[in-house]
Amino acid sequence: MQSYIGPEQVLKKREQYFYPCTSHFYRNPPQLVKGEMQYLFGHDGKRYTDFFAGVSVVASGHCNPEIAERTAEQLRTLQHTCTIYLTQPNVDLAERLAGVLPGGLRRTFFVNSGSEANEGALLLARMHTGRRGFLALEQGLHGRTYLTMSVTGLQMWRTDPQLAQDTDVTFIPRPYERGLSADEAARRSIAALEAALAEKGDTIAAMIAEPIQGNAGIVAPADWYFAEVKRLLEQHGVLLIADEIQTGFGRTGRMFAMDRYGVTPDILTMAKALGSGIPVAGFATTDEIAASLNRPSASTFGGNPVSSVTALAVLDYIEAHRLPERAERLGDLLRGGLTRLAARFPQHVSEVRGAGLMLGAELCAEEPERGAKLVDDVLEAMLDRGYIIGKNGVNRNVLAFQPPLVIAEDDVRGMLDALEAVLAELA
Repeated sequence: MQSYIGPEQVLKKREQYFYPCTSHFYRNPPQLVKGEMQYLFGHDGKRYTDFFAGVSVVASGHCNPEIAERTAEQLRTLQHTCTIYLTQPNVDLAERLAGVLPGGLRRTFFVNSGSEANEGALLLARMHTGRRGFLALEQGLHGRTYLTMSVTGLQMWRTDPQLAQDTDVTFIPRPYERGLSADEAARRSIAALEAALAEKGDTIAAMIAEPIQGNAGIVAPADWYFAEVKRLLEQHGVLLIADEIQTGFGRTGRMFAMDRYGVTPDILTMAKALGSGIPVAGFATTDEIAASLNRPSASTFGGNPVSSVTALAVLDYIEAHRLPERAERLGDLLRGGLTRLAARFPQHVSEVRGAGLMLGAELCAEEPERGAKLVDDVLEAMLDRGYIIGKNGVNRNVLAFQPPLVIAEDDVRGMLDALEAVLAELA
C-alpha cells in the first residue's frame, strides 16, 4: 500500500498553513486518496460510497475513465493558451452547449468557477440594462466574490459585515416556509416580488435565483412559481438569471432544473458537473443580450483546452449514459426510501424534499439545534458504515443526498438500509 501522511498530519498542516475559515466534516476524518466512479477510498484502503459528489461536482463519477483519458490526452498535447489565441476545444464546447441549453441561449463566456460565472452574469445584466440593482431570494447562495456575496442571502456565507450597507440588492422571501403549503409560500414570495418591482423596477437589472436552493436545505418551489416570476420581470424589463451551478447537467432529472418549470431564463450560469472535477464554468445567454458585453474582457484560464475537452467528454458521457433519466429513476427510489424512513422516524425526519438525485431530509425542524447535532451524529455513523453524505440547510440540520449520477440501485438500497439502522440506534 502506498504511504500516506495520514489524517492527523493533514489536519496539522491545514492548521498551520490554511486560513482559519477552512473547516471539515467529521470528528475523525479519513484522508481520501482515490476515487472510482461512485466510490472514494481512504488512506487505510477503506471504501466509501459517495452520496455527496463533492457538493454536486463529480456527477459523472470520480476519475471516470471515459472522461479522464481524454483529459490526460489533451494535457499531454496542449495545456493552455488563453482566448486571445485560436484553439478548437472551446469553440466546440460552446457549440455543443448551444445544443443542450434551453431556448435561445447560445452564447457562452467561459470562466473557472461558479462564483465567477455568477459574477459575470450579474455584470452582463448591468451592461445590458444600464441598471445597477438586483433582486435575490432570501437564503440563496451565489458565490464568494464580492458581488455574488452581496446577492447571497444565506447569512453564514455573507462573510463581509459591510455587505449590510449594499443598497443595490433587494431580497424577497424565498418560496418556502415551514408551515405553509408550496402554493402559499410561492404566493407570498410573488407578492413581495410585485411590491419590489412596483417600488424600484426601473432600477433593477436582474433577479438571480437557484431553481432549487442547495445550501439552504434543498428547497424547490411550487411548479408554477418561476413562470410567474418570469412574467412579472418581463413587464419591468428585468432579466432572470438562473443559477444552475448545483442543479445543472442532469442532477434534478433534467439537463437543467429550469426545464422542470418550463422556463427559459435570460442568463444561465453553470459549473460543477460540467467538468466533473476539472474547473470549468460559464454563463450563457442570447445573441441579443450577449451583444451588450462588448468592452474588452477575458478569462486567463476560462475555456482552456484541458477544461474544454473534459467538458466535451462529460457531455458525451451524460448523453451516452442518459444520466438525467437515470437521476430521475434513482431519485424516485431514493425519495421513496427517505419518505418511508420519515414515516418510521417522525421524531427525527421532518421533511423530504428536492428533485432527481438532489434530495434533502430535514431533521427535527421544530428544534433545529437538536437537528443539527443529530445530522452530525448521522454523518459520523454513516461514515463508519462506509457512506459519505452531506449536510446543509439554514440551520445545518438537513441531510443532503447529491451522489454521482452513476450511482447504482444497489448503492441506494444499501445506503437506505444503513441509514435506517443508524436512525434506529439514535432513537
